[in-house]
Amino acid sequence: MSDDLLPDLIAAVEQQLTSPQTRYVAKTFERLLKLGMEPSEAKSQIALCLGEEMERILTKRRAFDEKAYRASLASLPMPEEPGEDAGDFPVPIERAP
Repeated sequence: MSDDLLPDLIAAVEQQLTSPQTRYVAKTFERLLKLGMEPSEAKSQIALCLGEEMERILTKRRAFDEKAYRASLASLPMPEEPGEDAGDFPVPIERAP
């Protein structure tokens, strides 16, 4: 997904947060905030889930899959990427014996 689309996806998420049809998005947002996530990061992570679903719609030429979107939201928060606030420590690689 292009980073250029992120502002539009965040705008869509903001609409979903206030819509009675997508209360599950607001519940996810509140859950992320309770975990200590900043509101802007929570919206961005939800927007990435929405973007992934939109990409599947376009590539597979199918309708919006609310069940898949809900599952994606349930898997949040996304793990932090190396170099973010958690530190720059490499993740150890386990080797088979």
